[in-house]
Amino acid sequence: MRRLFLGTGAIAVSAAIGFIVLTVWPIGATPSSELANLTGDVNRGAYLARASGCIACHTNPEGGAPLAGGLALDTPFGTLYSPNLTTDPGQGIGTWTVDQFAVAVRQGVSPDGEPYYPAFTYPFYADFTDQEIADLWAAFQTVPAEDVPSLAPDMAFPFNQRAALKLWRALYQFDPKTEPVAGKSDGWNRGKWLVEGATHCAACHTTRNLLGGRKVATAKFAGSDMLPGGGKAPPIDTASLVREGWDAGSLAYALKTGITPSGDAFGNAMGEVVLFGTQFLSTKDLDAMAEYLMDQPG
Repeated sequence: MRRLFLGTGAIAVSAAIGFIVLTVWPIGATPSSELANLTGDVNRGAYLARASGCIACHTNPEGGAPLAGGLALDTPFGTLYSPNLTTDPGQGIGTWTVDQFAVAVRQGVSPDGEPYYPAFTYPFYADFTDQEIADLWAAFQTVPAEDVPSLAPDMAFPFNQRAALKLWRALYQFDPKTEPVAGKSDGWNRGKWLVEGATHCAACHTTRNLLGGRKVATAKFAGSDMLPGGGKAPPIDTASLVREGWDAGSLAYALKTGITPSGDAFGNAMGEVVLFGTQFLSTKDLDAMAEYLMDQPG
Protein backbone atom coordinates (compact mmCIF):
# COMPACT_ATOMS: atom_id res chain seq x y z
CA MET A 1 0.00 0.00 0.00
CA ARG A 2 2.84 2.35 0.90
CA ARG A 3 4.49 1.66 -2.47
CA LEU A 4 1.22 2.35 -4.26
CA PHE A 5 0.85 5.61 -2.36
CA LEU A 6 4.40 6.64 -3.16
CA GLY A 7 3.99 5.69 -6.81
CA THR A 8 0.77 7.64 -7.12
CA GLY A 9 2.37 10.61 -5.43
CA ALA A 10 5.35 10.48 -7.77
CA ILE A 11 3.06 10.48 -10.80
CA ALA A 12 1.12 13.44 -9.41
CA VAL A 13 4.31 15.38 -8.72
CA SER A 14 5.66 14.59 -12.19
CA ALA A 15 2.41 15.73 -13.79
CA ALA A 16 2.47 18.95 -11.76
CA ILE A 17 6.07 19.64 -12.74
CA GLY A 18 5.25 18.94 -16.39
CA PHE A 19 2.31 21.34 -16.29
CA ILE A 20 4.46 24.05 -14.69
CA VAL A 21 7.12 23.57 -17.38
CA LEU A 22 4.49 23.91 -20.10
CA THR A 23 3.08 27.01 -18.44
CA VAL A 24 6.41 28.84 -18.31
CA TRP A 25 7.68 27.50 -21.65
CA PRO A 26 8.12 30.71 -23.69
CA ILE A 27 6.78 30.90 -27.23
CA GLY A 28 6.76 33.69 -29.78
CA ALA A 29 9.87 35.31 -31.24
CA THR A 30 10.42 39.07 -31.32
CA PRO A 31 9.55 40.60 -34.73
CA SER A 32 12.06 42.44 -36.89
CA SER A 33 13.14 45.78 -35.48
CA GLU A 34 12.32 47.32 -38.87
CA LEU A 35 8.62 46.45 -38.73
CA ALA A 36 7.56 49.52 -36.77
CA ASN A 37 9.28 51.76 -39.34
CA LEU A 38 7.39 50.40 -42.35
CA THR A 39 4.45 52.23 -43.88
CA GLY A 40 1.56 49.93 -44.64
CA ASP A 41 -0.70 50.17 -47.66
CA VAL A 42 -4.36 50.02 -46.63
CA ASN A 43 -5.61 48.68 -49.96
CA ARG A 44 -3.01 45.92 -50.13
CA GLY A 45 -3.75 45.04 -46.52
CA ALA A 46 -7.51 44.89 -47.10
CA TYR A 47 -6.95 42.62 -50.10
CA LEU A 48 -4.71 40.31 -48.09
CA ALA A 49 -7.22 40.26 -45.23
CA ARG A 50 -9.92 39.14 -47.67
CA ALA A 51 -7.67 36.46 -49.13
CA SER A 52 -6.72 35.23 -45.66
CA GLY A 53 -10.29 34.78 -44.47
CA CYS A 54 -10.18 37.40 -41.71
CA ILE A 55 -13.64 38.79 -42.46
CA ALA A 56 -15.26 35.37 -42.85
CA CYS A 57 -14.00 34.06 -39.51
CA HIS A 58 -14.24 37.20 -37.42
CA THR A 59 -17.74 38.34 -38.36
CA ASN A 60 -20.86 36.94 -36.72
CA PRO A 61 -23.12 35.86 -39.61
CA GLU A 62 -26.19 36.68 -37.52
CA GLY A 63 -25.98 40.42 -38.01
CA GLY A 64 -22.59 41.07 -36.46
CA ALA A 65 -20.45 44.05 -37.42
CA PRO A 66 -17.46 43.27 -39.66
CA LEU A 67 -14.53 41.86 -37.69
CA ALA A 68 -16.34 42.25 -34.34
CA GLY A 69 -16.06 38.49 -33.76
CA GLY A 70 -18.63 36.13 -32.33
CA LEU A 71 -18.61 33.38 -34.96
CA ALA A 72 -19.09 30.06 -33.14
CA LEU A 73 -16.82 27.20 -34.19
CA ASP A 74 -18.09 23.87 -32.89
CA THR A 75 -15.20 21.40 -32.78
CA PRO A 76 -14.84 17.86 -31.37
CA PHE A 77 -13.04 19.46 -28.40
CA GLY A 78 -15.55 22.19 -27.56
CA THR A 79 -16.77 25.49 -28.95
CA LEU A 80 -14.54 28.40 -29.89
CA TYR A 81 -15.67 31.93 -30.69
CA SER A 82 -13.76 34.24 -33.01
CA PRO A 83 -12.54 37.34 -31.14
CA ASN A 84 -13.16 41.01 -31.80
CA LEU A 85 -10.53 42.44 -34.18
CA THR A 86 -11.89 45.97 -34.42
CA THR A 87 -10.02 49.01 -33.11
CA ASP A 88 -12.05 49.07 -29.88
CA PRO A 89 -9.50 49.55 -27.05
CA GLY A 90 -11.45 47.51 -24.52
CA GLN A 91 -12.80 44.60 -26.53
CA GLY A 92 -10.74 44.60 -29.73
CA ILE A 93 -7.12 45.22 -30.69
CA GLY A 94 -7.17 48.99 -30.20
CA THR A 95 -4.33 48.93 -27.66
CA TRP A 96 -2.11 46.51 -29.56
CA THR A 97 1.19 47.45 -31.18
CA VAL A 98 2.20 46.36 -34.66
CA ASP A 99 4.78 44.04 -33.09
CA GLN A 100 2.09 42.30 -31.03
CA PHE A 101 -0.06 42.06 -34.14
CA ALA A 102 2.82 40.47 -36.08
CA VAL A 103 3.43 37.84 -33.38
CA ALA A 104 -0.28 37.02 -33.25
CA VAL A 105 -0.66 36.67 -37.02
CA ARG A 106 2.56 34.83 -37.84
CA GLN A 107 3.12 32.87 -34.63
CA GLY A 108 -0.30 32.45 -33.04
CA VAL A 109 0.70 34.02 -29.72
CA SER A 110 -1.36 36.65 -27.90
CA PRO A 111 0.06 39.87 -26.42
CA ASP A 112 -0.11 38.08 -23.05
CA GLY A 113 2.14 35.31 -24.35
CA GLU A 114 -0.63 32.72 -24.52
CA PRO A 115 -0.97 30.37 -27.53
CA TYR A 116 -4.08 30.70 -29.66
CA TYR A 117 -6.14 27.63 -30.44
CA PRO A 118 -5.23 26.24 -33.88
CA ALA A 119 -8.70 27.01 -35.23
CA PHE A 120 -6.91 30.30 -35.90
CA THR A 121 -5.01 29.54 -39.11
CA TYR A 122 -1.84 31.39 -38.10
CA PRO A 123 0.53 28.59 -39.29
CA PHE A 124 -0.39 29.49 -42.87
CA TYR A 125 0.62 33.12 -42.32
CA ALA A 126 4.09 32.35 -40.98
CA ASP A 127 5.75 33.42 -44.24
CA PHE A 128 4.06 36.82 -44.44
CA THR A 129 6.76 39.43 -44.91
CA ASP A 130 7.16 42.45 -42.66
CA GLN A 131 5.68 44.59 -45.42
CA GLU A 132 2.63 42.34 -45.70
CA ILE A 133 2.16 42.54 -41.93
CA ALA A 134 2.47 46.33 -42.11
CA ASP A 135 -0.15 46.39 -44.87
CA LEU A 136 -2.53 44.25 -42.82
CA TRP A 137 -1.96 46.43 -39.77
CA ALA A 138 -2.73 49.57 -41.75
CA ALA A 139 -5.97 48.04 -42.99
CA PHE A 140 -7.06 46.92 -39.53
CA GLN A 141 -6.49 50.43 -38.20
CA THR A 142 -9.33 51.63 -40.45
CA VAL A 143 -11.90 49.22 -38.97
CA PRO A 144 -14.48 51.09 -36.84
CA ALA A 145 -14.41 50.23 -33.15
CA GLU A 146 -17.15 47.91 -31.94
CA ASP A 147 -17.73 47.45 -28.20
CA VAL A 148 -18.50 43.74 -28.55
CA PRO A 149 -16.97 41.41 -25.94
CA SER A 150 -14.95 38.47 -27.19
CA LEU A 151 -16.53 35.28 -25.88
CA ALA A 152 -14.38 32.84 -23.94
CA PRO A 153 -13.87 29.34 -25.39
CA ASP A 154 -16.17 26.63 -24.06
CA MET A 155 -13.74 23.73 -24.01
CA ALA A 156 -13.81 20.60 -21.86
CA PHE A 157 -10.81 19.50 -19.79
CA PRO A 158 -8.00 19.02 -20.77
CA PHE A 159 -8.57 21.06 -23.93
CA ASN A 160 -9.28 24.16 -21.84
CA GLN A 161 -5.66 24.19 -20.65
CA ARG A 162 -3.92 26.57 -23.05
CA ALA A 163 -0.49 25.57 -21.75
CA ALA A 164 -1.00 22.15 -23.34
CA LEU A 165 -1.28 23.87 -26.73
CA LYS A 166 2.45 24.49 -26.57
CA LEU A 167 3.01 20.74 -26.73
CA TRP A 168 0.44 20.43 -29.53
CA ARG A 169 2.29 23.10 -31.49
CA ALA A 170 5.55 21.19 -31.14
CA LEU A 171 3.90 18.06 -32.53
CA TYR A 172 1.62 19.34 -35.26
CA GLN A 173 2.54 22.85 -36.35
CA PHE A 174 3.97 22.92 -39.87
CA ASP A 175 5.38 25.90 -41.71
CA PRO A 176 3.70 26.67 -45.03
CA LYS A 177 5.54 25.61 -48.18
CA THR A 178 5.17 28.87 -50.06
CA GLU A 179 8.65 29.28 -51.52
CA PRO A 180 8.76 29.55 -55.35
CA VAL A 181 9.83 26.60 -57.46
CA ALA A 182 12.35 27.11 -60.23
CA GLY A 183 11.07 26.21 -63.67
CA LYS A 184 7.45 26.95 -62.81
CA SER A 185 5.55 29.95 -64.17
CA ASP A 186 5.03 33.14 -62.20
CA GLY A 187 1.33 32.31 -62.08
CA TRP A 188 1.94 28.82 -60.68
CA ASN A 189 4.25 30.19 -57.98
CA ARG A 190 1.77 32.93 -57.09
CA GLY A 191 -0.92 30.28 -56.87
CA LYS A 192 1.28 28.21 -54.60
CA TRP A 193 1.79 31.19 -52.28
CA LEU A 194 -1.95 31.77 -52.08
CA VAL A 195 -3.07 28.14 -51.76
CA GLU A 196 -0.37 26.99 -49.36
CA GLY A 197 -0.31 30.25 -47.41
CA ALA A 198 -2.82 33.08 -47.29
CA THR A 199 -5.99 31.26 -48.40
CA HIS A 200 -5.01 28.27 -46.20
CA CYS A 201 -6.82 25.65 -48.30
CA ALA A 202 -5.13 22.83 -46.37
CA ALA A 203 -6.75 23.95 -43.11
CA CYS A 204 -10.07 22.47 -44.25
CA HIS A 205 -9.08 20.09 -47.03
CA THR A 206 -6.39 18.05 -45.23
CA THR A 207 -7.25 15.02 -43.11
CA ARG A 208 -6.68 15.42 -39.36
CA ASN A 209 -5.90 12.96 -36.60
CA LEU A 210 -7.82 12.51 -33.35
CA LEU A 211 -6.00 15.45 -31.76
CA GLY A 212 -6.78 17.75 -34.66
CA GLY A 213 -3.30 17.66 -36.17
CA ARG A 214 -3.11 17.86 -39.96
CA LYS A 215 -1.74 14.75 -41.66
CA VAL A 216 0.51 16.82 -43.89
CA ALA A 217 2.86 13.99 -44.86
CA THR A 218 0.22 11.40 -45.76
CA ALA A 219 -3.12 13.07 -46.46
CA LYS A 220 -2.54 16.63 -47.61
CA PHE A 221 -5.56 17.89 -49.59
CA ALA A 222 -7.16 14.44 -49.17
CA GLY A 223 -10.30 15.93 -47.62
CA SER A 224 -11.51 16.12 -44.04
CA ASP A 225 -14.59 15.27 -42.00
CA MET A 226 -13.52 17.36 -38.99
CA LEU A 227 -14.73 20.80 -40.02
CA PRO A 228 -16.36 22.94 -37.31
CA GLY A 229 -19.98 21.98 -36.90
CA GLY A 230 -19.39 18.48 -38.27
CA GLY A 231 -18.96 19.58 -41.87
CA LYS A 232 -16.85 17.84 -44.48
CA ALA A 233 -14.40 19.12 -47.07
CA PRO A 234 -13.74 17.12 -50.25
CA PRO A 235 -10.29 16.16 -51.49
CA ILE A 236 -8.68 18.79 -53.71
CA ASP A 237 -5.49 17.06 -54.76
CA THR A 238 -4.99 17.32 -58.51
CA ALA A 239 -6.02 13.74 -59.26
CA SER A 240 -9.28 14.13 -57.33
CA LEU A 241 -10.09 17.44 -59.01
CA VAL A 242 -9.54 15.94 -62.47
CA ARG A 243 -11.62 12.89 -61.57
CA GLU A 244 -14.50 15.16 -60.50
CA GLY A 245 -14.44 17.02 -63.80
CA TRP A 246 -12.62 20.19 -62.77
CA ASP A 247 -10.19 22.11 -64.94
CA ALA A 248 -8.36 25.39 -64.34
CA GLY A 249 -11.09 27.48 -65.94
CA SER A 250 -14.00 25.98 -64.01
CA LEU A 251 -12.03 26.09 -60.77
CA ALA A 252 -11.18 29.78 -61.12
CA TYR A 253 -14.83 30.48 -62.02
CA ALA A 254 -16.06 28.58 -58.95
CA LEU A 255 -13.71 30.49 -56.65
CA LYS A 256 -15.17 33.71 -58.06
CA THR A 257 -18.85 32.79 -58.16
CA GLY A 258 -19.35 29.73 -55.98
CA ILE A 259 -20.81 27.81 -58.95
CA THR A 260 -19.45 24.32 -59.66
CA PRO A 261 -19.10 22.65 -63.09
CA SER A 262 -22.37 20.77 -62.49
CA GLY A 263 -24.24 24.01 -61.90
CA ASP A 264 -24.55 23.52 -58.14
CA ALA A 265 -23.46 26.18 -55.68
CA PHE A 266 -20.94 25.84 -52.89
CA GLY A 267 -22.63 25.67 -49.52
CA ASN A 268 -21.71 25.98 -45.86
CA ALA A 269 -18.02 26.69 -45.18
CA MET A 270 -16.90 26.89 -48.81
CA GLY A 271 -19.81 29.16 -49.64
CA GLU A 272 -18.61 31.54 -46.92
CA VAL A 273 -15.05 31.36 -48.27
CA VAL A 274 -16.31 32.63 -51.62
CA LEU A 275 -18.79 35.12 -50.14
CA PHE A 276 -16.31 36.82 -47.82
CA GLY A 277 -13.02 36.04 -49.52
CA THR A 278 -12.20 34.63 -52.92
CA GLN A 279 -14.86 36.54 -54.87
CA PHE A 280 -12.85 39.68 -54.10
CA LEU A 281 -9.60 38.32 -55.51
CA SER A 282 -8.34 39.46 -58.89
CA THR A 283 -8.86 37.33 -61.97
CA LYS A 284 -5.09 36.95 -62.16
CA ASP A 285 -4.89 35.54 -58.63
CA LEU A 286 -7.86 33.21 -59.12
CA ASP A 287 -6.26 31.90 -62.31
CA ALA A 288 -3.00 31.43 -60.42
CA MET A 289 -4.70 29.42 -57.67
CA ALA A 290 -6.42 27.25 -60.25
CA GLU A 291 -3.18 26.72 -62.15
CA TYR A 292 -1.44 25.52 -58.99
CA LEU A 293 -4.28 23.31 -57.80
CA MET A 294 -4.53 21.59 -61.18
CA ASP A 295 -0.77 20.97 -61.25
CA GLN A 296 0.24 20.25 -57.66
CA PRO A 297 3.64 18.74 -56.87
CA GLY A 298 3.57 14.96 -56.69
